[in-house]
Amino acid sequence: MKKALAIVLTVLAADQALKIWIKTNMYLGQEFSVMGNWFIIHFTENNGMAFGMEFGGDWGKIALSVFRIIAVTVIGYYLFKTAKQGAKPGLITAGSLIFAGALGNILDSAIYGLVFNDSYHQISEFMPEEGGYAPFLFGKVVDMLYFPILSGTFPDWFPFWGGEPFLFFRPVFNIADSAITVGIAMIIIWQKRFFDEEESSSEEPAEA
Repeated sequence: MKKALAIVLTVLAADQALKIWIKTNMYLGQEFSVMGNWFIIHFTENNGMAFGMEFGGDWGKIALSVFRIIAVTVIGYYLFKTAKQGAKPGLITAGSLIFAGALGNILDSAIYGLVFNDSYHQISEFMPEEGGYAPFLFGKVVDMLYFPILSGTFPDWFPFWGGEPFLFFRPVFNIADSAITVGIAMIIIWQKRFFDEEESSSEEPAEA
């Protein structure tokens, strides 16, 4: 359980520290290069899901926020339960990453609108006198990690997109998104190791 708690706190602290720094030092659309043209800090915000995807309208925003809260509660309960039952260390790590990432983005949606003003053409302030830019659960998720590693133009013979420009990797994301992605990837790749062995080891031999 200590390992799970350490992972969650580390990811959450790194995610929120970077987001708060971005909010209080950059305005929307501002960017700077970290490593040439392939790793850029680009400040953007989104109303929806991971990697800047959207989920329409006010009701969609509320539904997504409620779903996130329910999901993170279920994940947290499962993580606590499996950790106490002696689950595989890899499964605990994966679950901790997913839980921390989900919680990190929930914090943005739940409270950032209350404690920051908007970042349009200005650097946001923490606890501004005029109040925040949005009510509870209507805050925007802060994204900043941008890796436009490869760009070019599809050849004319390429189906559907022939002659059109392409960019890889286009989405802008954050540490929380990365943690969720890594956690899910771990479970997909090592699911047999995490679950099958755990189930077989828990089965008691049948009595003769």
